[in-house]
Amino acid sequence: MSCGAPTTATERVGYVVKVYPRFSETFVVTEVLAREAQGEELEIFALRPTTDTHFHPALARVHAPVTYLPRALKASELWASIARAHAVLPDLGPRLAELLPLTTRLAADEVAQGVELAIAVRTRGITRLHAHFASAQARVAAVAAHLAQVPWSVTTHAKDIFHDEVDLGLLADLLHGASTVVAISAYNEQHLARVAPRARVARVANGLDLTGFGYREPGPVTDPLRVLAVGRLVEKKGFDVLLDALATARAAGLEVRAEVAGSGELGPDLLARTRALGLDDVVTWLGARPQDEVLALLREADVFVAPCVVGADGNADGLPTVILEAMAVGTPVISTAVTGIPEVVRGTVADPVTGVLLEPGDPGALADALRAVASDAFPRADVTRRARDLVERDHDTTRQAALLARSTGAVA
Repeated sequence: MSCGAPTTATERVGYVVKVYPRFSETFVVTEVLAREAQGEELEIFALRPTTDTHFHPALARVHAPVTYLPRALKASELWASIARAHAVLPDLGPRLAELLPLTTRLAADEVAQGVELAIAVRTRGITRLHAHFASAQARVAAVAAHLAQVPWSVTTHAKDIFHDEVDLGLLADLLHGASTVVAISAYNEQHLARVAPRARVARVANGLDLTGFGYREPGPVTDPLRVLAVGRLVEKKGFDVLLDALATARAAGLEVRAEVAGSGELGPDLLARTRALGLDDVVTWLGARPQDEVLALLREADVFVAPCVVGADGNADGLPTVILEAMAVGTPVISTAVTGIPEVVRGTVADPVTGVLLEPGDPGALADALRAVASDAFPRADVTRRARDLVERDHDTTRQAALLARSTGAVA
């Protein structure tokens, strides 16, 4: 399922994503912009059109053309795709036969989109493919890469490798066929070594365009403590823990106000919990907000809280980009020891380094951390300066995009 491509004078990389643009995947747009700034030629291929109603301003700066791959909803459409492919892929039959161990485990529409992508690869001079998330988009990329005889790579994240519903046998076979499998953290790298031991794994962290995230030293906290949380309203974000912690902290005498930016399936439940805890005057639910508004919220907050947990279904965050954004602008961060988060948020309430790291699912500990951050004794400037230094060193998008290009073979 992997292959080498003939050497060409100009590389042209096809990015394969499930939905484009997706409001919650700012890291994809940031990465594309950084690679374009380095002179790479990119195209974007999406399996589905977006249903989002909000878009980040940075999207307008992307030059890469976007193609939405047709989706076969019946067998006749799959056969029509194969018929069209014969004109540009004369060895299609044998290559499809070689793929049978994979394609017999895929949905028919994934195979059909793989064939359509292979046609685009061959006719547009795409020299390699790169997918984000090792799910449907990676499976489509794997099919297309084999049929069109180009290499493919994938950046793995969270739900695509941790969720209980992930078919680990299929995942391993898929990743073993990629030219490079990118892990966004050391934690993910170790996980991939267990589930796909023959995969060629490279660690490349997500990056930030730091030109848009200027650091400012935080001032002292004045009552009330202003807390910000950002993320989809789903179990793994741990917002129920945050609500319990806010109730505990207020009962202990802390004056606090919290804003939560995000939308999702648990919105009604979280709103009901807010009311049940008597926090209507404490918590404001903002709904989804574009990146420029999130940046303004980060700058206004006294502390950013990401109370992540591992969901009952095994789903967990990889490393939320908004944590890096908070660290970049100088807002102290409290988060939890889930997957790759301890690699950036380091320290305890007693000894904060780049932030305060807690065990997940402990509202009492989070309440104590909020009171500590509100105290004049908390070394806000030292903590945030160290946090900014870490982001500059390990998460600058220019460096990370160049590393990704080298790791996946897009540049020498």
